[in-house]
Amino acid sequence: MMGISALLFACGGSKDEGTTAEKSGNSEITKLVAGTDATYAPMEYIDESGEIVGINIDIVKAIAEELGIEIEFKNIGWEPLFPAVDNEEVDFAVSSITITEEREESYDFTEPYYVANQLILVPEDSDVESFADLKDKKVSAQINTTGHIAVKKLLGETSTNIVAAETMPLAISEMINGNADASVGDNSTVNEYIKNNPNVEVKTIEDDEFEKEYYGLMVKKGNSEVLQLLNEGIKKIKENGKLAEISGFEMEE
Repeated sequence: MMGISALLFACGGSKDEGTTAEKSGNSEITKLVAGTDATYAPMEYIDESGEIVGINIDIVKAIAEELGIEIEFKNIGWEPLFPAVDNEEVDFAVSSITITEEREESYDFTEPYYVANQLILVPEDSDVESFADLKDKKVSAQINTTGHIAVKKLLGETSTNIVAAETMPLAISEMINGNADASVGDNSTVNEYIKNNPNVEVKTIEDDEFEKEYYGLMVKKGNSEVLQLLNEGIKKIKENGKLAEISGFEMEE
């Protein structure tokens, strides 16, 4: 994605520790820095007061409360988020990141904490009825998301009919403005757009071609200390019901 990633400095600890995690004298983590792409309402976005908010943010805050640690959020953007984790500019990423086999080759993920699926968004008068109907259409998606990956599999990796946008709202705008026939993205974001734009004549299409997707918190490969801590927090908010309260559904075991 475009945009300049903020330079993040380590928050305590020695350089040898190679992490932004702030630790107390007994080496227990007391603070973590989380990177996100706050353009994905209702999961993570900037509110009117300039604060980073959303369902994912509330989940991480609940985890931090259970663990008794402080969390600092940094709005980095989608594309810069992955190198920020690699370069230890942040301790982990929370940004509606679907756990995939390909991503697990380069990063470690927590246990899943949220389930989603892809939706197709088209103009109300569109003749599209399924994902297969997009084969000869122009389709927009947010770059390097699972929606983008699905579209590339259907249309071809280098297809000129793919409109790859920097954010999901921009991908939807491409479709609304006539630069694409359809847009593919996570159900939460597509439904949020429809809710906030009731006068726009669009409709959604579900397709069994799309499998359920599971979000996880992403850490640098091998960062077992932060990974174990986050998993501990996820386990606690699953057990005490806070996760279901925030997400609106009971997470599958």
